[in-house]
Amino acid sequence: MERHGETNGGKAKNTKFAFHEFSHSVKPYIIPIIFSVLLAVGSAILGLFIPKLLGDMTNIAVNSYPEIDFGAISSKAITVIVLFLSSAALNYAQAFILAVVSANYTKDLREKIIDKISKLPISYFDKHKFGDTLSRMTNDVDVLTTSMSQEIADISLSLTILIGVMIMMLSISVPLSLVSFVVVPISVLVVGKITKFAQKYFREQQNTLGVLNSRIEEDYAGLIIIKANAYEDDAKESFDITNKKLAKAATKAQIFSSLSFPVTHIFTNLGYIAICILGGGMVIDGRITIGSLQAFIQYVSRFNRPITEIASTTATIQSLLAASERIFEFLAEPEEAKDIEPTLAISDVKGAVEFNNVSFSYDGKTPIIKDFSVKVAPGTNVAIVGPTGAGKTTIINLLMRFYEPSAGEILIDNTPISKMKRSDVRQLFGMVLQDTWLFSGSVEENLRYGRKDATLADIKAAAKFCNIEHIIEALPHGYKTVISEDSDNISAGEKQLLTIARAMVANPPMMILDEATSNVDTRTEHLIQKSFDKITEGRTSFVIAHRLSTIRNADLILVMKDGEIVEQGNHEKLLKLNGFYAELYNSQFADN
Repeated sequence: MERHGETNGGKAKNTKFAFHEFSHSVKPYIIPIIFSVLLAVGSAILGLFIPKLLGDMTNIAVNSYPEIDFGAISSKAITVIVLFLSSAALNYAQAFILAVVSANYTKDLREKIIDKISKLPISYFDKHKFGDTLSRMTNDVDVLTTSMSQEIADISLSLTILIGVMIMMLSISVPLSLVSFVVVPISVLVVGKITKFAQKYFREQQNTLGVLNSRIEEDYAGLIIIKANAYEDDAKESFDITNKKLAKAATKAQIFSSLSFPVTHIFTNLGYIAICILGGGMVIDGRITIGSLQAFIQYVSRFNRPITEIASTTATIQSLLAASERIFEFLAEPEEAKDIEPTLAISDVKGAVEFNNVSFSYDGKTPIIKDFSVKVAPGTNVAIVGPTGAGKTTIINLLMRFYEPSAGEILIDNTPISKMKRSDVRQLFGMVLQDTWLFSGSVEENLRYGRKDATLADIKAAAKFCNIEHIIEALPHGYKTVISEDSDNISAGEKQLLTIARAMVANPPMMILDEATSNVDTRTEHLIQKSFDKITEGRTSFVIAHRLSTIRNADLILVMKDGEIVEQGNHEKLLKLNGFYAELYNSQFADN
């Protein structure tokens, strides 16, 4: 599977993959699509008779001159009007059906992407940028569905007109028809070469668009940091490089795909000139009537038009295939392995946790965790400390089954978590992270996020328990205060306290606190610490902290270095050892 952001050079196997997956995805809509195609065909067929009738009207006028038979001409004219209106009605009906199909296909496709996101392992998001995934869900889906609704009708209509016009032209004059037909294979051959060459630029265009979206998303999210470091010029330069690359790819894609139209136009018009010369001679010789030549010339125009339209759709088709490939590549990404059946469950959670000779590597080569073993009794407050890169967060990722150990096993109440449902394992823990996440909505809705059936009384009780009730009530509308999209209408400390209350509302049997006080001031840290003490009381809890002052009261401190436990014990015991923990602790207070 290709990684996003890479180009495939327009290799045939990727185009086949994109076409195959797209064809498979539209199968649920095949009946309305076929019906819309039939309506388009019907519309085209009705339109085919109009030039013939107009030619007949000319012949009637010429043959009945000077006493023109207006009755016969009027009858033909009425028939032409009826055909025009009927053709337009069928054309509108097929467009309506395809619009409905396109809307529902778009909805279903985005639902599949959202469902896919929920099934992907955390490792995918560690390796891929959010902006590119967002681009696939928005830009690529829009390109795919818009192209689909346009091209299904256009191609079926063009092909029907092309075949029908060929039949009508042959019925009028075989020699003139042969002159028209000779340009077709030449045009198709040339357009095919151009299409193949343009494909790689459409692929590059879609990939670069994903990279650009990632750049915009990162710059927007980190705007304060950019300004604080006077990095605006560098950020703009980086954006400009990607933006210029996108413009270059888009320009090349459009330039080469746009060649299809003029190339086809040149060949078809050369044929058109030859027909006018040859047809004029045939009229003079009496081998064809002036009305028939008039009808034939109209058919030639209609014959050239679908060829030109088919040629002009190559750009859209290339965009469709490029977008399709990116979407279905994402949908084909490996998902989290399914839970082993039958799964085990813990009916009455005590909170005993055991790591038994656990090892882990992110890339399968460099070990991050090495033979990690520890037993945690129920209700124990465990602090995990160590330098950056020691493996602290990795331990939590393994405990939550975001990743699976390379060796060893993890047990909760003597039950291997590898034999439990991932969702059951994760529901055992409440998580409060360093990067607070609140969604756009009211405070009440945010606090209810971990427990949908929580009442307002439950939410207020949790807020009071966590000592933040007065903070919430001080907000403009209390629990009904709407948090903005970027949560910038409340402070970092308030956000952190709200995430603690949210965990309390969920009331899980165990807790995980990951660097949860690293971004707040000392006063807020004190409030958060008091809340921590309350919500972890009687619960097994794991706390990752750089500020060692916050874990002095921990029952057990695991000191990690290079993926291994080098020391363990409580605060006083570890200080007396005068080892690595004492070195870390004293370094934090050396300036005090």
